[in-house]
Amino acid sequence: MNNQLNRRTFLSQVSAAALATGLSSFPFIASSQSAKDQKRLGIALVGLGYYSTQLLMPGLEQTQYARLAGLVTGTPEKAKKYGDQYNIPKQNIYNYENFDQIASNPAIDVVYIVLPNNMHKEFTIRAAKAGKHVICEKPMALNAAECREMIDACKKAGVSLSIGYRLQYEPYTQRIMQMAKEKPYGEINLVHASAGFRMGRPTAHWKAKSSHGGGAIMDMGPYPLQAARYSTGMEPVAVTAQMFNSDPKVFEGVDETTAFQLEFANNLVASCLTTFAANVNFLQINAQKGDYGLKPFSGYNGLHGFLPNGQAFDYPEKHQQSNQMDQMCLAIMEKRPSLTPGEEGLRDMIIIDAIRQSVHKGGARIALK
Repeated sequence: MNNQLNRRTFLSQVSAAALATGLSSFPFIASSQSAKDQKRLGIALVGLGYYSTQLLMPGLEQTQYARLAGLVTGTPEKAKKYGDQYNIPKQNIYNYENFDQIASNPAIDVVYIVLPNNMHKEFTIRAAKAGKHVICEKPMALNAAECREMIDACKKAGVSLSIGYRLQYEPYTQRIMQMAKEKPYGEINLVHASAGFRMGRPTAHWKAKSSHGGGAIMDMGPYPLQAARYSTGMEPVAVTAQMFNSDPKVFEGVDETTAFQLEFANNLVASCLTTFAANVNFLQINAQKGDYGLKPFSGYNGLHGFLPNGQAFDYPEKHQQSNQMDQMCLAIMEKRPSLTPGEEGLRDMIIIDAIRQSVHKGGARIALK
């Protein structure tokens, strides 16, 4: 990758490639719903864990352009509980085996995949083949190769693919992204970003299993990685990384903590940390005329911005997931490209693959192409 390639250039190239394949012309599957009903696209949640039931479902009660229309779960008790709670028609409730029947359900426009990471590719491709637009939670997949398969499947089906990077839709992060363009405090020299929480010793949780795509770098790692990219407006040119594990019997084959360093053009460096061993959450940008950032920067609420000389900035609290889903669905309705397309998830997975490669090679510097 050319050292001068920035985020805007990368995504512009992605959009150009999509245009060549017909994606940007948005040959979306036509809906049988009326124009009035189209003001709220029907979303089916695939996977009914904490994120779906405690954040997405309540968020969909506040949306203007989206509504909860269907459920997909492998647990009958959850299907009944949340189906009853949200008045979901029985014909809109599926399991993982009969999921493909969703193709004939006109009430469902969008499938939101909220499953363990090792299931993202399968259900994205199945949803695309069913003619449904797709929102997939981060990380997009297990590796970059899977991401490319998902992107290709959605392009072939003529449906949109968005990645659930909710922070890019909320005002604190958007201000940081704007500051990367305007540079109000001069050139950026250094970025520090850390995200993690104390997981304890959950030997049975899928996030501790390599087969499910577990580990800190896959769960919390996308937050500091994304922050390093959007706070600079640039793409990294190289990475070095180290992984640590205090108890291999618990975190077998996955990382408990990963520290990684991203090199950018003009000697800019981002120092990043992700962990299951500590509660940490901050983004600090060191510029020529002072430091600014967010602390915390990746929480579901309670974000706080700081500027040089003790100044601060804050915004009214809004439901992040509600705002994210509204903006994603509005883009679909208006036939606009997603703010966080599959290519954005692919870029992160290319870097995560390089982080793993660096760890495997004892912290070697890995150039990014």
